[in-house]
Amino acid sequence: MKVLNHRLHTLDGSAMPFQASPNYSKGRKLIQDYIIIHYTAGSSANASINWLCDKKAKASAHVVIGRDGDITQLVSFDKISWHAGASSWDDKQALNPYSIGIELDNAGPLHRQGDGWFSWFGREYDPSEVLIATHKNRSEESGWHTYTEAQIESCRDLCSVLVDKYPIKEILGHEDISPQRKTDPGPAFPMANIQSLVMGRASDDSELPIMQTTTMLNIRSGPGTLHAKLEEGPLPPKTNVLVLDKMNNWNFVN
Repeated sequence: MKVLNHRLHTLDGSAMPFQASPNYSKGRKLIQDYIIIHYTAGSSANASINWLCDKKAKASAHVVIGRDGDITQLVSFDKISWHAGASSWDDKQALNPYSIGIELDNAGPLHRQGDGWFSWFGREYDPSEVLIATHKNRSEESGWHTYTEAQIESCRDLCSVLVDKYPIKEILGHEDISPQRKTDPGPAFPMANIQSLVMGRASDDSELPIMQTTTMLNIRSGPGTLHAKLEEGPLPPKTNVLVLDKMNNWNFVN
């Protein structure tokens, strides 16, 4: 994909899906210093897109990425969308005017009820879609809806395109700029890996992909929460691991 006139297009020049949101600031141009990653905490990509395009929401984002990896743009990249809210980073306050907002279709934190995992809106999720981890800004272990491989790849590719087009300084999570209020995109999102791959901080010591844990993560005998935890874990935050293989949202690491 590529950016033409601040909108996403395919490499052959065809416009990618655009559903205009009215929720952006008029009369002031966006300064593209940061990319901020969010989860929608919604039931579907379409539901989140429709809500962010409703004036009553008083919120928006530049793009929404569905669980199939499809990208829908809501606000042009030269306009200020309303995604960051009360926030701060470096010497800046209220980061809407300085950041591109990316929303990923994801239910966010999940709570256990009996043997199941449920979202705030009542949907039950299969254990294979749940990561049990402690958020870096919290102290208690909880469940988190995992992202799909297609979503992560689309997000990585989009971030790469935006970094090539605009003077992006950093890729951050909403949890970084509003740590007391927000937990998105949460521990299920491979933020450190995206930052390294997109911003050019990957290690050159190995041809294998390197990831860095963002929170305390359990090591299990297989790809899913039904498998037993290994005695070697958990891995502390900021641990570099080599990704030997992948299965769905799980990584076999060394």
